[in-house]
Amino acid sequence: MAAVELPDLVDPAHTVLCVVECQNGVIGAGSALPALAEAATDMLQSLASLAGAARGAGVKVVHATAQVFPDRWGANDNALLFGVARRSSVQLVAGSAAAEPVPELGYDPAIDVVVPRFHGLSPFSGTELEHLLRNEGITTVVLAGVSLNVAIPNAAFDLVNGGFQAVVATDCVVATPPEYGGQVLANTLSYVATLAGSSELAAAWQG
Repeated sequence: MAAVELPDLVDPAHTVLCVVECQNGVIGAGSALPALAEAATDMLQSLASLAGAARGAGVKVVHATAQVFPDRWGANDNALLFGVARRSSVQLVAGSAAAEPVPELGYDPAIDVVVPRFHGLSPFSGTELEHLLRNEGITTVVLAGVSLNVAIPNAAFDLVNGGFQAVVATDCVVATPPEYGGQVLANTLSYVATLAGSSELAAAWQG
């Protein structure tokens, strides 16, 4: 099978930009994970530009957020990461400022979409997102956000397992420590997803 050129792969007619967990309580000023928030500082500038390019081209920007009920009812408690979240003074309670997308991304409720998850690690498994994408005829998902430690690889695997094309915006994702992110991109995600920088994606959307 011949390789698909990037402009065809990310054609706005069948592509969304999925921004994972770029929320005030995750990488914003009130972050529960200050090391991750610090690592994401430069990344946010690239991601803001990419989100603007997506909106300008008619590519839907989907904010895949992690949220909890006020009493954390139904939230996972079967991994170290969940224990850290449970003990944190910052809780991603649905409807709270902590759960909202960071302002740097220019979230516009009139055109962007927020798809929350209340359990697990994946923006796709167990959420409405896969069904929404299929209803819209989406075949390619551009992934951005945090983190390359867990959520971004999880999302990429779920997309590929579900028959979608996964694209990772390489300068719009980050890990802690930051150098680990490059290893994940090179040694894991390059085998299952297309890797492209934000400038390449913006150029493809501009036609």
